[in-house]
Amino acid sequence: MKAVAIQAFGDPEGMAVIDVPTPAPGGGQVLIATEAIGVGGVDAVIRSGALAAYGFTEGHVPGGEVAGTVTAVGDGVDASWIGRRVWAFTGTGGGYVEQVIAPVEDVLPLPESLSPVDAVTLGSSGVVAHFGLSHAHFAPGESVLVRGAAGSIGIAAVQLAARGGAGAVAVTTSSAERGDRLRELGATHVLDRSGKGGEDAPGAYDVIIDIVAGVDMPVFFDRLNPNGRLVAVGAVGGQPPADFGAKLMADFQRSLSFATFSAATVAEADRRTVRTAQFAAASRGELRTVVHELLPLEQAVLAHRKMDAGEVFGRIVLTP
Repeated sequence: MKAVAIQAFGDPEGMAVIDVPTPAPGGGQVLIATEAIGVGGVDAVIRSGALAAYGFTEGHVPGGEVAGTVTAVGDGVDASWIGRRVWAFTGTGGGYVEQVIAPVEDVLPLPESLSPVDAVTLGSSGVVAHFGLSHAHFAPGESVLVRGAAGSIGIAAVQLAARGGAGAVAVTTSSAERGDRLRELGATHVLDRSGKGGEDAPGAYDVIIDIVAGVDMPVFFDRLNPNGRLVAVGAVGGQPPADFGAKLMADFQRSLSFATFSAATVAEADRRTVRTAQFAAASRGELRTVVHELLPLEQAVLAHRKMDAGEVFGRIVLTP
């Protein structure tokens, strides 16, 4: 079967289509014929080599979420899974393939009216957005700024903050056109990437959900209200400066808080409950998914080029 592997860290051209044996599910596992593969920001960060120190090596197959049909099950798995349409979490990689193995506890049946493409657009992103806001102790009436809102996590965070009764939902984004699209999803104010602009936008916010991080992250501590909380749920812009904590200490009397958030710290049962509810909401049209483009699996390099160029609004989905 076909797979896409990182043969050399760095530019997207370091990825290549390879042939690998079709895997067989072991105990507690299912085999899924993939119909949609989500292309996430973390895939690009891994591909760049920035996380090599965390055990990622060349030869790694990216991809953390897929959707498709179960074609086989391993020992201890109910045979009724075979033939079911499902979403699956594959961890930190393994998803850029025609057929994939996943633990049955990381597999979720899809509502009849939810497509595989929509499932991989929302599946991981919606959970990160939901628990990221929870980690920030967001409460109705509070103001929220989503930094880097044009990706799938940001789009979900905007919608969830608006549905949660935020007093204001501001976004940073790169263009007026993207800002207009985010307003349709619930944003009330549109700022540029530096956090400036936005007619009548709040001067500061109770909660900032930061998907970017990078060298400019400390600047956004100035955009927090007293007792404000900034939660980094991603680092698509790279690592922040090593001394960013000095900024918090300099503002000691404003009682600001900084936290990171990873969905890996949330109990699997809780992730499953939230994801099930979000899939149901999306199938009813209450949560919107935004697909930038569908590309064949063989064009994963092009997908990553578009991500690196900042062209993507929503999520690119690969289709075998």
